[in-house]
Amino acid sequence: MRITVLTGGTSSERDVAIASAVQIVGALRSRGHDVAVVDTARGFIPGADEAQLLSGSVGVEPPSIDELHSLERGLLLSGLGNLAVIRDAEVLFLALHGGRGEDGTIQTLLEVVGVPYTGSGPLGSAMAMDKDVSKRLFRDAGIPTADWAMAPVSRAKAEASFGWPVVVKPSKQGSTVGLTVVKDPSDFEAAVELAARYDDEIMIERFVPGRELTVGVLQSKALAVGEIIPRHEIFDYECKYTPGMSEEIFPADLPRPVAEECQRLALLAHEALKLRGYSRVDFRLTPAGEAFCLEVNTLPGMTATSLLPQSARAAGIEFPDLCERICRTAQPGRLQEPS
Repeated sequence: MRITVLTGGTSSERDVAIASAVQIVGALRSRGHDVAVVDTARGFIPGADEAQLLSGSVGVEPPSIDELHSLERGLLLSGLGNLAVIRDAEVLFLALHGGRGEDGTIQTLLEVVGVPYTGSGPLGSAMAMDKDVSKRLFRDAGIPTADWAMAPVSRAKAEASFGWPVVVKPSKQGSTVGLTVVKDPSDFEAAVELAARYDDEIMIERFVPGRELTVGVLQSKALAVGEIIPRHEIFDYECKYTPGMSEEIFPADLPRPVAEECQRLALLAHEALKLRGYSRVDFRLTPAGEAFCLEVNTLPGMTATSLLPQSARAAGIEFPDLCERICRTAQPGRLQEPS
């Protein structure tokens, strides 16, 4: 297949996207596919320049806001359809995370271009990225999720509604960027200020104690349930992308009924948000054994330490096969399944 991998972009998860692209490009080329690379902030990356773009690693913190703003000025989304490697591709593999790459913006543009692309469409992408909207849909579908409110919320109101600790986070961000677990009430306003650097909508959410679980979804089937045990109190940016900063267990050591319930809820969340192709659904499992859905990732990480590839591997799907299957879900019927 002629596959063009779209990566980079201008979100706070730019480095994660590029790290995902490194793995995806290598896996697809190992299967003999013709693969090109496009940075949606800079354009087509010739083969001679790929090594420089794809050589970086994910640091312990996301890129600075100033650095991302400078990339915004060169954003090439509106001209993507003019690139030959976009128009002539059989499928576009979206190795993008957060921002315009995952919120439905680029998906809308690609619908106009008319080339099949991986992941969900504009509507599902937008609904999943907006945590307030997605949690409303979870509740409508009978999926347990933590109580929440949208700012402005006073410290007194947060305490009366949720108690301490409380989670403060941007409504439309990923990789726990801008998220704080507030234990001391005096830290509440600073947490809101931090979240506001990344989004104009801030969510205040009841903290759910317990185990961190995740479930991959591929081709309308739930993959293995995994457990994440981070070195930090929460599965933050550093723990997600730094080898050795978390222990990930696939399949998780769970009673079978609990694992099956997590898989059922993962599929239900995937369907409630009208997603397609693949996703990853995150949960907190309380000491009482109740799973609360945190969020759904429509373009989950595909780095060397990412969770979806581990969930797939535990289900018997190795990484190159996973990448090919994702490509073949881009538009069912348009791309022939392997014999």
